[in-house]
Amino acid sequence: MHLMKFGAFYRMLPSLQNQKMFKMARHAQTQHGDATVDEENIILLKNTIYPPDPCAVICTWFYNVDSNLEPRSGHDFCTAINPDPAVEHAGKRKAECGVHVATLKKAKLETKALKAMRPGFSDDRYNETSYYFENGLRKVYPYYFTFTTFTKGRWVDEKILDVFSREFRAHPPEQYKRSILAGSLKVNYEQVSVDYKLKHNDLLSNTVHRHEVPVTDQSITIVHMDEDIVVINKPASIPVHPCGRYRHNTIVFILAKEFNLKNLRTIHRLDRLTSGLLLFGRTPEKARILEQHIRNREVEKEYICRVEGDFPEEVIVCDKPIEVISYKIGVCKVSPKGKECSTTFEKIGYNGTTSVVLCRPLTGRMHQIRVHLQYLGYPIVNDPLYNHEVFGPLKGRGGDIGGRTDEELVNDLIHLHNAENWLGIDGDFNGDGTNLLKVCRTSSAILSDSITIENRSIIEKSDYTDHIADQNSDPKPMKITVGTQTGHDPPDTKFNKKKTTIDEHCYECKVRFKDPKSKDLIMYLHAWKYSGPGWQYETQQPDWASTDWREQLEE
Repeated sequence: MHLMKFGAFYRMLPSLQNQKMFKMARHAQTQHGDATVDEENIILLKNTIYPPDPCAVICTWFYNVDSNLEPRSGHDFCTAINPDPAVEHAGKRKAECGVHVATLKKAKLETKALKAMRPGFSDDRYNETSYYFENGLRKVYPYYFTFTTFTKGRWVDEKILDVFSREFRAHPPEQYKRSILAGSLKVNYEQVSVDYKLKHNDLLSNTVHRHEVPVTDQSITIVHMDEDIVVINKPASIPVHPCGRYRHNTIVFILAKEFNLKNLRTIHRLDRLTSGLLLFGRTPEKARILEQHIRNREVEKEYICRVEGDFPEEVIVCDKPIEVISYKIGVCKVSPKGKECSTTFEKIGYNGTTSVVLCRPLTGRMHQIRVHLQYLGYPIVNDPLYNHEVFGPLKGRGGDIGGRTDEELVNDLIHLHNAENWLGIDGDFNGDGTNLLKVCRTSSAILSDSITIENRSIIEKSDYTDHIADQNSDPKPMKITVGTQTGHDPPDTKFNKKKTTIDEHCYECKVRFKDPKSKDLIMYLHAWKYSGPGWQYETQQPDWASTDWREQLEE
């Protein structure tokens, strides 16, 4: 039918009863806030408003595909796409379809009303806090933030306290009970009791006093900018978009607040510790074009890295498939069960200990370059994950992970992180930044909060006011590069106690944390050059990419 947007619709009809068929793929741009109605919310309504009538099911799918289209009539539309000669009482079926469509319209309006109250990437969000520089780091003043999520199917009819105690471990059950009683953890923005049983379509909200993890104070460099695209050189340690413990200390927030570059469309991503080229679309049309270039493998990508040992002189092609063994913490390995991928490696230079290598990934699997280098036996020098004995005596060379099962490896990784605090559980592996903003929605984000809070190096437990009183020394002057006329304050050159907030119920307000070291903020992997049909961009090479460079990170 000309009304439908997707040609595959007809092929989907036989299996529309399957709930999975109703889940529409989220567009990459949904991380920017409230562009669309939450599809999951519509799906969760099915138990209360989806009747067994196949006509109504088809009408529901029609609504979900394109909410701007209206069926000519319930009966005419349903019989046109699913004719049934045995159907009787056409008038009755028409009336029923009309009722179902009206019910869905009402649900959509209610959903929009709820979403209008949910936090998004607006000026209010950008203005909720500000930055300051200290000890070579970009820091964020603590601020209040409300996490939101719709009730998942498996939570229905369970007590809210039981769900939070089991699913979310950022805080002990006593903390969630206190939040419910105090009214900071609400349902549909109304206070409930600890015995409240969750229902379909309930919107959960939890207001917290948020402390973000510091990142490097290195400035973001604009490589190219026009009316359609922004290309930057991303410093290491800064995530691309909000995820886990990061929100304001992310590329998209810094660009919005300091360069007045808002509503950017993410075309691709880099791991938090990876530096280099990052492309954003300024218009939906340009973003779709560039995304299509990447999807069709029309983009040539060149990375440089520094690896252990003397890399072979000849060009090496690694085409081993890569499997994600844990989406929760974002860890991969070479495996026959993995997805096909290919990376070409070529040595640039050797300084007697480590080699500089040029990497050309043909595909874009998660951690592809890092995993292939580990498999070849030349891991990146300071890769905190894939250059570690947790993968066995050979550190994963040749796929040897010391005889561990995948489950054992993941558990060992989490255990070691608890002791060493190096596992990069920051959600970079997730393509939907919106989900990562909603801590309630994914256990990975909660895991990120829990691990980061408990294992950042604690200096001492004391009142946070003691820390504020200690901020008397003037740091060395810094050059601040910010956009003009952004409407946001530039970062402070030192800590300003007048801008901070203290919450008597906040655990982190009572704990002092040691700042991360330089070696914790960088990995020797850099996105150097990207080129596609009619375009090419490149950055300067970092200092560590010089052939005779020697590692001299401060301790």
